[in-house]
Order: sequence, then C-alpha cells, then structure tokens
Amino acid sequence: MSDQIPGPLLVKIHSPEDVQALAAEDLPRLAEDIREELISVLSKTGGHLGPNLGVVELTIALHRVFNTPKDKFVFDVSHQGYVHKLLTGRLDRFPTIRQYEGLNGFLLRSESEHDCYGAGHAGTALSAALGMAAARDQIGSDEHVVCVAGDAAFTCGVSFEALNNVAATTKRLIIVLNDNEWSIAKNVGAVADYLNRLVTNPAYANLHENAARFVEWIGGKTARKLVHKAEAGLKSLIAPSVIFDDLGIRYDGPIDGHDIPLLTQTFEFLKTQNEPVILHILTQKGKGYAPALERPDKFHGLGKFHLDTGETIASPTPTYSELLGTKLADFADDNNKIVAITAAMPTGTGLINFAKRHPARCHDVGIAEEHAALFACGMATRGLKPFVAIYSTFMQRAYDMIIHDIALQNLNVALCMDRAGLSGDDGPTHHGLFDIAYLRPVPGIIHMQPKDEAEFTDMLWTMVNHDGPSAIRYPRGIGTGAVPAKKPKLLEIGKSEVIRHGTKAAIFALGNMCELAIPAAEELEKIGVSTAVINARWIKPLDTVTLEFFAGGCDVICTMEDHVLTNGFGASVIEHLSDRQITTPVVRIGWPDQFIEHGTVPILRAKHGLTIEATVQKILATLEARPTALTKATTAA
Repeated sequence: MSDQIPGPLLVKIHSPEDVQALAAEDLPRLAEDIREELISVLSKTGGHLGPNLGVVELTIALHRVFNTPKDKFVFDVSHQGYVHKLLTGRLDRFPTIRQYEGLNGFLLRSESEHDCYGAGHAGTALSAALGMAAARDQIGSDEHVVCVAGDAAFTCGVSFEALNNVAATTKRLIIVLNDNEWSIAKNVGAVADYLNRLVTNPAYANLHENAARFVEWIGGKTARKLVHKAEAGLKSLIAPSVIFDDLGIRYDGPIDGHDIPLLTQTFEFLKTQNEPVILHILTQKGKGYAPALERPDKFHGLGKFHLDTGETIASPTPTYSELLGTKLADFADDNNKIVAITAAMPTGTGLINFAKRHPARCHDVGIAEEHAALFACGMATRGLKPFVAIYSTFMQRAYDMIIHDIALQNLNVALCMDRAGLSGDDGPTHHGLFDIAYLRPVPGIIHMQPKDEAEFTDMLWTMVNHDGPSAIRYPRGIGTGAVPAKKPKLLEIGKSEVIRHGTKAAIFALGNMCELAIPAAEELEKIGVSTAVINARWIKPLDTVTLEFFAGGCDVICTMEDHVLTNGFGASVIEHLSDRQITTPVVRIGWPDQFIEHGTVPILRAKHGLTIEATVQKILATLEARPTALTKATTAA
C-alpha cells in the first residue's frame, strides 16, 4: 500500500470523463487505488473512512453512467463523498481534507461544480433531490437526478415525508438505497428489520437479476414493460407489503453494491425509465481494510490512526462523552427512574457505557432526533427521568419539541448537548455554536456549561435532582483533566463561581473559556489592571446578583463564550445591564455572525479572536475609552 503516491490509475483521473474513458477491465484496479488513497490519507488526517470504503464501486459506476455537473448526485449526509471528490478533480488536494483551508469533510456547493448540494446531517437528500427533479420538470431540462442515501437515512422522518411526495411530483428520479446495516452504530428499529427481510429472502433477491437477463434475451421496450409487470406480480406474491411499491416508487434489488459491471448495467437501464425508482444495493462498510470491517462503528469517523493496525491514540483522560455514560450509569445504579436516549450515536455520545450496565434503560431510536425528544416526553409523564444525549448541532432538529412538548408542559427531561462550541475539523455543519441562542428564549428551562470534568459531574447530578426541563452543553473531547469527586455535589441553580477577585475588570467566562480567562486576567494584572474571573456556569438563569456586583465595582465587564455572539451569553449580559440601566461597558469574546469554516480549534480561535491576547487587547481598548479608569490602573502599577 502506497504511503505517499496515489495509484497509477487514480493519478490519471482528473474528471469524470477520465473515468468513462477507462476500459471496463481497469475499473477494479481503480477501485483498489482509491481504497489505498483513502486509507493512506485518512490515517494522517482522520475522517469518515468506513463509509467511503463502502461506496467505491458505487461511485465509480455513477460516474461511468451519468455526467456531472449536468447530472446531479445528492449524497445523504455526504460523509461518503470522498470518492466523489477523488473522481472530480480533487485528488491533488485530497491530503488536505478536513485541514484548515483544505477540502471539507462533506460536500460543499462552493467547493466544486460537481457538488450540487451541501450536507452534513442525515435525511436531507431525498427531499432535496425531489426538489431538483421537480425544478427540472418545470423548466424543461433533461438532466438526471440521483439520490444516494444509506439505509439509516430511512429512519429519519423527513425521508418518509419525501417518499410520500415522490410519485405525485416526478416521473424521473433514481434513489439509491445503500444498505450496509450501519449508520454510525448498528441500525435499529422496524425499518432495519424490514430491509433485512428483503435482503434475506432469496427468491425476492433474485427477481431483479432474472428480470434483467430476460430483458437481454428478448430485447426491446415492449419486453421491458412485460418484465416489469411480471416482476411486480411476483413481488406481490413473495412480499405483499413492499412499502416503496405501495408509495408509487418502483423497487429494484437488492443487488451487489461492489459489482461494477452489474451496477453500471443497472444504472444504464434505470436512466431510461419513466417512473421513480429505488435501487437497493448491498455494501460492506469498511470494505478493503480489515480493522474497518471489524469495527464499523469506530471507523465511521475517527481521528488519525496507525495504518498497519488501525489503532488510534487513546485519550489520557476520559472525554466529556465518556464521562456522561459512566457517571449517568453510576447515578442510575441507585435511581431506577433514570433512562438514557440517543439518536443512533451510542458510541459518539458515550451512552454505550450506560448501555453496558443498564441495557433495558438505554434507548437508541435511530437518526430521529424529533422522535427522541418526544419519546423522552412520554417517559417523563410517567415519572421517569430521561437524559437525551444529542450533539448540539443535531439538537436543532428537535427544537419544536423542546418548546412545544418539553418546556410548555414543564416535563422533567434533561438535554445533554455534546460537541457544543467548535467541532473543529468537521466544519460548519457540525459546530455547536447556536444552542445558547435557540434555548435562551424558551421559558422554564435551565441551561448550564461546566468549566471542567469535575463540575460536569456535579451538573449532571444537579440535573438528576432538578424537577423540570434542563440542558447542559459541553465540548468535544477532554477538558482540563479535573478528576470528579467521589460524591458529586448539588449546585445552586443560577449561582456562578468567583475564581478570583478584581476591581478594574471582570471576566465572566462560560465553560471551557475559563481556560483562557484565567491567563488573560494574569496578563492584565501584570500591567496593573486588577481583574476578576467568574466561572459563569449558568446561561439560564443568569447570575444577575454577581453580575450587578462586578458591574457596579469594575470599569469593564468581559464575557467569553464558545458560541456565536448573536443572542449568546454575552448578549444576555448586555440585555440585563441595559434593563437595569447599568452603563458599564461590556466586551464580548465569541464567534462572529458567520458560519465558521473547518480547521483545528487553535487555528480558528486565533483567526476569529478567541484568544488570551485578543481578550487582553479588547479589555485594554475599552479601558482606554474611559481614560480615568486606565490612568488609575497604570498609576497604581
């Protein structure tokens, strides 16, 4: 396996036309080259290895038969779009994937004309593709629209909303159901069971292949129509409740998703059809790399790994996600009302640790965040205490449920928002930069963020003992390494922690921003600016007593948050001081009103001013606007 140079066929591919120009017998070698490139590069950069290894042959076949950018490929989530990138002129930049100013880990319309739709969340592809097909029909163009969605996408309610409208909207849409039995974790629920029944019915599985052979033998459009009718009749005998056929979408398959000639032949046939179709293909997530086949969940998306073994570098201390699972399991040992809910991410959210100890009380509902929130509501009405662990960026999907069902009914549901703040290499679709803004207006909910792992445990314990809606936001990865106490303590709701006192400036830092606030205060102290640091803890309710105390005694207030400034924590501070007619100026440190690109956290913080240096400079600049205050400070120094 090459560690540096792409394979000899892959280096010749500069556009989809080059894929079409290859001889058919060269395509398996191209697939090998692609897999070698994926494994080699991602071992250094991290990324979604397993999903891309599983769609190599599919992507080659798509580019053999269709012509992008005219024809449109809509990839659900688009984390499996790396192969598409390699075949559309981005090979030379592929080693930059997920690196600052490099290729994005998902598809972006701004990155290439071959990327017709950007994504990063599951379940969006069917609706978007149907919209493209409807627009094509309306304007009278003739391009093909192909939607590629994994079987996990069919656990999303929005996917079924789209399926409900396909037959009534267009006669030309190809939907590829990429069935590998995995989303991130093993797929669960009735949809997964249903697809498995189709796959494991040998008579049903052979129908499409036999029909294709019959078409080849007889030939002609009339024969195709006859075969369609015969095939449909046989399907109804074998599996009378084929849901796609019932929705007016012709179902074909399942077929081998790693057989390039079969895929190519099938796509050539399907592109001639005047009816919407679903092609069910079977693939292996992680195909071609033994460690990825053995651990599909781990290799769905991971950091750097050792090429030979697939092993990643273990964190020296538990991540916030891991702590959630273990501490919640500890609390559940003595409290049988505690239950845990995840939306297809038991490993990513850390609830796999809870599930090992309390399997009957851990519920994976699939990629269905809205359902997860409502499911929790139902449990809460019966006296249970559900903890719903969903990434901040995905919790956005359940926003209506948070307002209409959890808060309005004052239900005892705890929301655990992982990956709050910057999510680094995953980019704008995964940054958790909006949850303060969308939860701040919701009446009755308490919202908090810990400064370290020890406080995180105390906050979880406080949530266990709180009666009513609650939410906690916490960052990706590890914190400061603070070891939780053996016995957690209840925190006073709405009470911050004064870490150090000061008389000229006061920094109210939220969560992980305390790590920057303390050294910033130390730098200010060196030049005679006495600076307090307050661990804010509470977003809602805001500690107004402590805020007013320091606003009354200091010349400037500074807020720091790993969140957009618009309607964020700092905005709540400004609002409160304005309502009380307190004129102390407020300096805000946070993310600007724009979508933040992908890159490492230190690089992006430096670019956008979330640093110790920027904090010091902004505080000094504000003090300079109040000459008396700065003169007193420098004179004292």
